[in-house]
Amino acid sequence: MGNGAAAGDRARLHTDAEHSPSPLSALRASGLTGRCRPPGDKSVSHRSLILGTLAVGETRVEGLLEGDDVLRTGEACRKLGARVERLGPGSWSVRGPGLGSLLEPRETLDFGNAGTGSRLMMGVVGGHPITARFDGDASLRKRPMRRILDPLALQGARVLEQAEGGRCPILLQGTAEPLPIEYKTPVASAQIKSAVLLAGLNSPGRTVVIESEASRDHTEKMLIHFGARVVSEPYGEHGRKVTLEGRPELRPSLVRVPADPSSAAFPIVAALIAEGSEIVVEGVMTNPLRCGLLATLAEMGARIALENVREEGGEEVADIRVTASRLTGVDVPAARAPSMIDEYPILAVAAAFAEGETRMRGLSELRVKESDRLEAIAAGLKENGVDCEIVGDDLIVRGGAGRVKGGGNVETHLDHRIAMSFLVMGLGADAPAVVDDDRMIATSFPNFRALMEGLGARFV
Repeated sequence: MGNGAAAGDRARLHTDAEHSPSPLSALRASGLTGRCRPPGDKSVSHRSLILGTLAVGETRVEGLLEGDDVLRTGEACRKLGARVERLGPGSWSVRGPGLGSLLEPRETLDFGNAGTGSRLMMGVVGGHPITARFDGDASLRKRPMRRILDPLALQGARVLEQAEGGRCPILLQGTAEPLPIEYKTPVASAQIKSAVLLAGLNSPGRTVVIESEASRDHTEKMLIHFGARVVSEPYGEHGRKVTLEGRPELRPSLVRVPADPSSAAFPIVAALIAEGSEIVVEGVMTNPLRCGLLATLAEMGARIALENVREEGGEEVADIRVTASRLTGVDVPAARAPSMIDEYPILAVAAAFAEGETRMRGLSELRVKESDRLEAIAAGLKENGVDCEIVGDDLIVRGGAGRVKGGGNVETHLDHRIAMSFLVMGLGADAPAVVDDDRMIATSFPNFRALMEGLGARFV
C-alpha cells in the first residue's frame, strides 16, 4: 500500500492475534481526567478508500483509521488497480483507476477480520466485469455473506465458489452491466445497503434500496461528497428509501475522517463508571444514525454534554464532555439497535453499574458479528459477578448500583469490542477484570491502551 512497514505490522498482527494470545488486566481507576481524541471512524475510513478507488484522480484522506481492518481494505483497493500511499500519520493518498476501470486482482482479497471492508468490496466487484476471491481470518469465515450475495445476484453477479452457508472463501464474478434493481433489505444493515449501491454505481439505470428501519447513512453521504446523485427519503415510520442514479462521474475529493463514535464509547463509559472522572472526548462524529448510545446513556442519567458542535467532511462533529454519574436501568427499544449496534457490549458494562434492570431488546444481529456477541457479553458479565440473562433476542442486565465484583477472566473470541468493553469494566470494578487476548483491539483502536492510560487508566 505504499508503506511496507504498515503492511508488515498488519501481517504480524494478523498472525499473532490468531496464534499468540496476549492477556491483559484492567485495574480499578480512582478517576479519569483529561482530553483525548479516538481514532478516525472506521465506517468512513473504509468508504473513503473505496470511493477514492472509484474516482479518477487523487483523493486525499486525513484522519484515516490505521487499524488492521482499514489497512486490509486499502490493500484490496491496491489489488484492484488503485495507488494507495501513506503520506504521514492518518494522511493517505488514493489515486483511483475510476468506475468501470478496475483491474481483476491476481491474488486473493484477504480481509482478515474486516466484515465491513469485505462486504462493501463485494458490492464493488459485483458491479464490474472482474472475478475476485474473498477470504479472511477464522472469525470472518464464520460470518454470513448470503445477505450480501443474494442482492448482488439480482444485479447480475455470480458466485462461482463459496464455503458452506455462503461463507468465505468466496469466488465472485462481477458483471459489466449491473441490472438496476429495487431491493428491500431483510434487516437494517448499512453493509447490505452499501453493497447494493456500490454495485449499482456502474449500472446504466437507477438503483433503489428500501429499509424498513434506517441504517447508517455514511455511504449515501460519501457518494454525494464524491459527486453521485443520491436521494434519501423517509419510508414508513422508521425507514428510508435511497435512490442512486447509475454511472455518475465521481470526482476525487478531500475526506476528513471524524473520530469514531463506536471507539469514543469506551472512554465515555469508563468516565461514567470510574468515580471522580471528568474527561473531554474530542472531534466525535454525532451523526443522528450513530447516536443511539448517547441517547440511551442520557436516559440512564449520564452527565454528558456536547460542546463545539460543527460539521467536518459532511458529518456532524462535537467534543463530548463526560462526568462520572449515577446510572439507572432503562428499557432500550429494538428500533434503536441500528444506531448503536456496535455499542451494545459497552452499554452492557454501563448497565452493570446502573441501579435497577436494563433490558436491551432485539439483538439478533449481535449473533453474527465478529463473535456471537450476545452470548459473549452475557458470559463476560457473569464471569465478573453481574446478574444477567438472555431472553429470546433480549439481554437483561441487573445492575449493581455502582458496584461490580469483577475478578473475571473474559473469553474474547477474537472480538475487539468484547475485549475493550471488559477492560473498561475493570476500571470501575472492585477486582481487576482480565481479557484472554488484547491483540485484536488493533483492528479498530490501535492506540486504545495508550489513550486510556493517558486519562489515568491502569492496565497490567
